[in-house]
Amino acid sequence: MITTRASLHTLGCRLNQAETSILGDGLRRKGFELVEFGQPTDVLVLNTCAVTEDAERTARYLIRKTLKHSPHAFIAVTGCYAQTGIEQLKQQAGIDLIVGHQFKLDLPAYLPAIHELKKRLVPDIHHTKTMARGDFDLPHFAEPDSTRALLKIQDGCSAMCSFCIIPFARGHERSRTFDDILREADSLVAQGYREIVLTGVNIGQYAHDDKDFYALLRRLDQIAGLERLRISSIEPTTVSDELLDLLATSKKLCPYLHIPLQSGDDQILQAMNRRHTIKAYTKLIETALTKIPNLGLGTDLLVGFPGETDTAFRNTVAVATDLPFSYLHVFPYSSRPGTAALRIKQRVPSALVKKRTNLLLDLDRAKRLVCHNAQIGKTVSVLFESGTRESYRFGTTPNFTKVAIADSGDLENQIKPVTITAATDRCVFGDIASSQTAKASMALL
Repeated sequence: MITTRASLHTLGCRLNQAETSILGDGLRRKGFELVEFGQPTDVLVLNTCAVTEDAERTARYLIRKTLKHSPHAFIAVTGCYAQTGIEQLKQQAGIDLIVGHQFKLDLPAYLPAIHELKKRLVPDIHHTKTMARGDFDLPHFAEPDSTRALLKIQDGCSAMCSFCIIPFARGHERSRTFDDILREADSLVAQGYREIVLTGVNIGQYAHDDKDFYALLRRLDQIAGLERLRISSIEPTTVSDELLDLLATSKKLCPYLHIPLQSGDDQILQAMNRRHTIKAYTKLIETALTKIPNLGLGTDLLVGFPGETDTAFRNTVAVATDLPFSYLHVFPYSSRPGTAALRIKQRVPSALVKKRTNLLLDLDRAKRLVCHNAQIGKTVSVLFESGTRESYRFGTTPNFTKVAIADSGDLENQIKPVTITAATDRCVFGDIASSQTAKASMALL
């Protein structure tokens, strides 16, 4: 029997990854056989990102690359670039279908019937400039392709940071209905997933009926059989004291927060239209660490924002150095169409942006090594992923440390105690601990 192949690829954030899983399930329902991206295929669904110009360039490159090994493949493009860059994509050779965010999760329904798949002279387009503002349910639940299941709870952002295109790409903030979230969470646990990661654009703004983000966390924390619940990136202005208290006391919520800082200079934060100050951010981190001493803490830093002086950059380096981050995500500024930052005339030369980016990347590596070295000798709980890399099996701790052990059989989706014996800036290494050692020295990391 001849099967029709489809592959999917995701660029960008965890929310995109969660939505790709839903699209994959829709393709299976339509009769496609999913194949690994990069293999010969009859259909490619590319879920794109528009946060940087590099992300858009990568999307165009991947389309060309796919058509080299699969010249007759039907190319469907969705995601943020499909929403904000539709005029560019209409000019890109080889694209057959463009689906904006309003219709994204219905993409499988817009594909031709399997026996009618063929290249288009011009792409079919399903796109609106604006997105519906109402709360939403998902059309169906996906089967995640990782041991850590991504659960979409929210979409859109109304913050309007001056550098960010996401409000234009995904629209205003809106939340998934409370009961629909719980139904999928229960389904994931029933399928055997041990960790759920909550995803969205601005998840701390979750609100449905009289339920806010804290109420949602409390309810998910009560699900029988769920072992780990993780919060993905969350804005500093939405991290409340009651949320920190829940993180400190819950046996399921992972002691981990990724809280974007973006800059360590108040004038730059104001120009970015960020809603926090350095003083408020620092106080939040100090409070969080007092309540949760074993907290894994990550942040985002944007380098080369228009008007970033040497003094402003030094302030960023000082704050990033002083605060006990486990890691830094460092991004060079990329001008985005329609954003307010385009009106700021003082541009930072590209060579200086690159130099500053490299300095912060060096700091990131140093931060990771300090964090990892501190765990040597501890026995930690590790949820293992599938497969091996370079004869190692990998997993994550509750505080989001990457752990590697020598391959010793299939450990996929198992939680094991591991004693940490060595560290690099990329991960820590260890050995599975005996049950006696684990009981005596297990750390919630």
